[in-house]
Amino acid sequence: MKKPKWVVEKEQARKAAASETVWLFGLHAVRDALMNPKRQKLHLVVTRNARDKLAEAIEFAGIEAEMADPRKFSAPIDPGSVHQGAALEVKPLDWGGLAENCIGREHSRVILLDRVTDPHNVGAILRSAEVLGASAVIGTRHHSAPETGALAKTASGALERQPYLRVRNLADAIVELQNMGFLVLGLDGDAENTIEAALGDGQDRPVALVLGAEGPGLRQKTKETVDQLVKIDAAGGFGSLNVSNAAAIALYASQH
Repeated sequence: MKKPKWVVEKEQARKAAASETVWLFGLHAVRDALMNPKRQKLHLVVTRNARDKLAEAIEFAGIEAEMADPRKFSAPIDPGSVHQGAALEVKPLDWGGLAENCIGREHSRVILLDRVTDPHNVGAILRSAEVLGASAVIGTRHHSAPETGALAKTASGALERQPYLRVRNLADAIVELQNMGFLVLGLDGDAENTIEAALGDGQDRPVALVLGAEGPGLRQKTKETVDQLVKIDAAGGFGSLNVSNAAAIALYASQH
């Protein structure tokens, strides 16, 4: 009996995901990945100088390093990448699902990203999320930034510690969070209420903040699914914030 097309496509996607690897680069990103016992490490390429700086992490990981000439770095990464003499091939991290990452923490905060595809923005958001104690950063499997070397380098190690989940459908994830008791707020510059006004005295309840890509912002479906649209309280008539800055400010505002 011939398998349905959707079954074949699902099996192909699963096989592709199983074979997917990522090249991380830069001393911070590589060191933190080497020190992460949850990270599956496959191949390390370093210059002599980088090996000396990463000696403790390399020993901890128990991985054998391939030595490279600094003038002809052999790892298959973009030649323009600021690799600092270190590159590590790894498997993407599997953080699990929404419930196991978002439930159970006191005053839980979650960030959802609607079509934010720039890895530098997502890396910066992961870094802020870690510093400000977010439970997770959530994007979509399509139309969001996957794990890449550029994302990891911008995150400066946060990718190894801050849950970064990628879901099939953002609206479904929002509904799932709402069913868990989260107040879901969508950031929109034209909204009437500020984050603080929307929360009132409810800072103790779990909150999810949804941010859209710079320019188009939130999709209509996302706007219709969130509990309320809110804006960041601003002084003066300046333009919009970079999405990574907006995420940090919104996260801080939701906690105070």
